[in-house]
Amino acid sequence: MNNFNINNLVRENIKNMQSYSSARDEFKDFTHNMVYLDANENPFSNGINRYPDPQQKKLKGFLSQQNKINENQILIGNGSDEVLDLVFRAFCEPNVDNVITLPPTYGMYGVLANINAIENKEVLLSTDFQPKIDDIVKNINANTKIIFLCSPNNPTGNSFDDQAVLSLLKNFNGLVVIDEAYIDFSKNASWLQEINDYPNLVITQTLSKAYAMAGLRVGILYASTEIISILNKIKPPYNINNLSQEAALKKLEQTTLDFQVKKIISERKKMVESLVSIPYIEKIYPSDANFILIKVDDANKRYNQLIEKGIVIRNRSNQALCENCLRITIGTKEENEKLITVLKLV
Repeated sequence: MNNFNINNLVRENIKNMQSYSSARDEFKDFTHNMVYLDANENPFSNGINRYPDPQQKKLKGFLSQQNKINENQILIGNGSDEVLDLVFRAFCEPNVDNVITLPPTYGMYGVLANINAIENKEVLLSTDFQPKIDDIVKNINANTKIIFLCSPNNPTGNSFDDQAVLSLLKNFNGLVVIDEAYIDFSKNASWLQEINDYPNLVITQTLSKAYAMAGLRVGILYASTEIISILNKIKPPYNINNLSQEAALKKLEQTTLDFQVKKIISERKKMVESLVSIPYIEKIYPSDANFILIKVDDANKRYNQLIEKGIVIRNRSNQALCENCLRITIGTKEENEKLITVLKLV
């Protein structure tokens, strides 16, 4: 790592601020046999009258054991979008700094850049949807704070080349954020195993995809203890409610993940095999995610035909390098079979 120092990245007002201290931060040994008159809560118990654990200790404890990573290297947010927003707010000075994103990619990076008044330098992926390192390096300047890598990438579905990612981790003095929302469907290992080797590495994951908890809105960020400490300073004190914490922990302790992921991967393979025979599908892109990107003769026409038959997919034609491309999420066996039947008929 060349001259990486986290203190050079943190916004001055964040570096010097005093974080908010909630009632549950000041008294952490919460037990039911104590009398709590400190947080201005309603005293009449209904299961949700008390504020939630602001540090989600039980949830972090499970994730720590599952991933063999220290609890103080974990931040939990109200969906991945919140933890990504916290990264912008902690490290990017509005109207001064910039970030680099690699279209076609997840649209919220650009949205969050706009919300936080941060320049978003877009460096297109190659035609095979891989990072173009030379072009990325050319766009880095003294105010470049973050490079966002979505791997497996949305909407393309492919994973990024390991050597390309390593090149950025080793040579960029800002943060490299790897969004692993779809990592459980990939043949590649998570970059979590490298988290302690690269102090500028930040990894985001979610319980929305493989864990089937999109409705709970639970996102996870893994990083060095120094980065987590900075993000905790600006995190809303009670950002994950009691119901979400309890439901997430209960679901994580169940054993359905492997079965469901294997089933989705199996259905993905069958979907690809079925799509090959449809004449107006011009290309099927390789996928490490729970979706498939396809190129068709006329994306608007095919999208509308499916809508008329009661099937909703995603038209991605408005994204760079994705002209006439449709993104298909892998559903149940019955849903996938219905889709294929309709695609063959229209």
